[in-house]
Amino acid sequence: MKIIVCIKQVPATQNVQIDPKTGSLMRWAATTKMNPFDLVALEAALQLKDKSSAEITVITMGPNAAKAVLTEALSMGADKGILISDKAFAGADVLATSHTLSYAIEALKIDYDLLLCGQQTTDGDTAQVGPSIAALLNIPHISYVRKLISNPNTFTVESIINDDRLIAEIKKPCLLTIDKDFAQARYPSYWKLIETINTPIQIITLADLKNPDTINHIGQAGSPTSVLKIYPPVHEVISKKLSGKSKDIVNELVDYLKDEHLIERNSHE
Repeated sequence: MKIIVCIKQVPATQNVQIDPKTGSLMRWAATTKMNPFDLVALEAALQLKDKSSAEITVITMGPNAAKAVLTEALSMGADKGILISDKAFAGADVLATSHTLSYAIEALKIDYDLLLCGQQTTDGDTAQVGPSIAALLNIPHISYVRKLISNPNTFTVESIINDDRLIAEIKKPCLLTIDKDFAQARYPSYWKLIETINTPIQIITLADLKNPDTINHIGQAGSPTSVLKIYPPVHEVISKKLSGKSKDIVNELVDYLKDEHLIERNSHE
């Protein structure tokens, strides 16, 4: 079995900055880590490898510094690491990122059985990249997977969506996004890290992507959306003191809640 896991390097802090010209995250200005949701997706791949002779390839898109998460994945048990990196890919939104990853997967020419992605990323939270890749590659997909069993030509999965439990069988090759509650990700092995720290990382650039439409769908130019600003939500606390007899206080409180549209007015009023 051949498995490709998409992972991402994300800021390790909520104190991130936005480039005022491009509207993109200034990733170089923040400490980084592997996206926690992708750690769980990698764990799903490693559990399959534990039960079979699976080969795991991890891919990430980003600057040269993103090699760090590939090295971490190798120390956990992945077999190959591939960095998708080119200035032309910078500033990509969800759609442009999905195009770039799908083009790179096609360029790898790996006869994969399974593509795995984390449920979402901590710096975007859209949960759209995985399903978008599947749509672009024209393969079936299921999201929010909590259980996964490999069969000869299919996978049996259990997915939880809005408290509904879905059990389905999906044909290979396919893409699954893994729910954060699938499993606890294992820790990297120190000895494996020493063994793999100098493992060569293959780099894919724009020149390696053979799709003729590539240039129109990548980077900032191929991104129909951009981030204008990031800010914490404002939580306003209103205090109101009521006094008087209990009946008067209740009536005044009910009137206030109705005026603020927090409860509905009686239709007979």
